Amino acid sequence: MTDAPALGTLEELPADYRAAMEARNLVPLWPSMRAFLPHGAPRPQTRPTLWRYADVRPLLLRAGELTPIEKAERRVLVFSNPGHGLDGLHCTGTIYVGMQLILPGENAPSHRHTPAAVRLVVEGEGGFTIVNGERLPMERGDLILTPALQWHEHIHAGTGPVVWMDALDLPLLVGIEASYALEGQKQTTRNAPDASATRYRRAGLVPYSSLGARPGPYPLLRWPWGEVRAALEALASDTDAGTPVHLGYVSPETGEECLPTLGFSALMLRPGEQVTLPRDSASAVFHVVSGSLQADVAGTTLDAEDADVIAAPVHARVTLANRSATNPAFLFRVDDAPLQRKIGIYERFAA
Repeated sequence: MTDAPALGTLEELPADYRAAMEARNLVPLWPSMRAFLPHGAPRPQTRPTLWRYADVRPLLLRAGELTPIEKAERRVLVFSNPGHGLDGLHCTGTIYVGMQLILPGENAPSHRHTPAAVRLVVEGEGGFTIVNGERLPMERGDLILTPALQWHEHIHAGTGPVVWMDALDLPLLVGIEASYALEGQKQTTRNAPDASATRYRRAGLVPYSSLGARPGPYPLLRWPWGEVRAALEALASDTDAGTPVHLGYVSPETGEECLPTLGFSALMLRPGEQVTLPRDSASAVFHVVSGSLQADVAGTTLDAEDADVIAAPVHARVTLANRSATNPAFLFRVDDAPLQRKIGIYERFAA
């Protein structure tokens, strides 16, 4: 690869020429071209960053004391990456992440919006999400989809706080000026368990009536953590040491990623194990479901525990090491690989 030649600067242009362009809402490309099209590799604003749940949780609980749900609608503390500035609401360039709190007896009212979202349950019992009339229990480690423009609300019928991690493609929708929400009426729930307990109970089996039919966009809305963990443990028994034990969340009808713009997956690190993930062009966010680990993200070392969150920029090399010699560690990953694949820029690099 040859070095990029130096380009002309704005200061080299005559003042009257610059003033004439500015008066007509014009700017020359060449002085800023390298900022928008750097040679060789992207220059991400996203910094490798760690958010400790031990720091977040007290502030989130205090938010429950300070702001009633009626004044919050969604009581969330947003993980703002310092590389993007605190007002940007970016965890990475395309991924928004926050921790949401709902207290006993509260109802986060029904609405829908253009950004697609998922919920990864962190703690608590008795909460549930309703998506288009389907009641979805919220148990620790469960993944719940609230896809774009689908009605959803959150209700807490138990005791103690319920907390979950939100992940949305909000920065993307804001960037294309397509982000908005609509408020709705309280939903009527169907008198049946959710599809994860009935229609899509086991991988490789789907309702016979769906064979040959055009699949719906979101046939499955909840992945129970107990089943995901069991699948990881089974895969670990047939995976060489040092090779990532890694499962992707997909639509049971199509085998494709369950949302168009964001990808979701789960990882297991066996006791004392260290793995280097295949390096790709996607940005990613890691949530520690359980365990104690050390992460090296683009040369930055971060020590993480239960419920901590780590941001990784695009093109970053990520190595994960389980710090426990006796217990496995489990992680949930959000990335923007589906978006990159759809627009034709996704890359996976040699080790």
